[in-house]
Amino acid sequence: MREPLLAAARLNLEKVETLLVDDSVASLNLLAQVLLGFGVKSIARADSARAAQGLLKERTFDLVISATNMAGVDGYELTRWLRRGALEANRYVPVILVSGHTPPSQVFKARDAGANFTVAKPITPRVLLERILWAAREDRQFIECDTYLGPDRRFKNEGPPPGIEGRRRDDLKGELGQPSGVNLSQDQINDMMKPAKVKL
Repeated sequence: MREPLLAAARLNLEKVETLLVDDSVASLNLLAQVLLGFGVKSIARADSARAAQGLLKERTFDLVISATNMAGVDGYELTRWLRRGALEANRYVPVILVSGHTPPSQVFKARDAGANFTVAKPITPRVLLERILWAAREDRQFIECDTYLGPDRRFKNEGPPPGIEGRRRDDLKGELGQPSGVNLSQDQINDMMKPAKVKL
């Protein structure tokens, strides 16, 4: 069993190359400030999905956080393009979508586009950090077939990772001990942020 990550201090996010995408300047600024608070130093901003596509063709990223509702190409389409049309270096990058509306249909839409997680607005730093940690600890394999490329959607709801409180009533609860062992190295963190693909 993997040891739980209970605090941001256990991860050094300083070298995580992050792309933020939102057509609202205020939202971009808010997300950037939150990430700076987590210790992220390298943050690229795109005020549209088209601008994000340009950046994704030019640079390699470790994490993409995008709004879902944007004029023109939305966050779902951007994620589908990223999984199918981006250069190999960014195709498997963790994607967190941020949405003002998160009924099950929209969560499923994000999942089917290939996103790792969806976060509901208004975001709180704690929830966003939890989702980043979830993405870093992601152990789902990437599936590639004719109609889908993204994290394996065939998994049981076993609740959030140990040490993190979930939002659903049916999330499983468990007893947790104190963390043990040394902090992860930057190489280990980088390896976790780049999931391996599985071709069917």
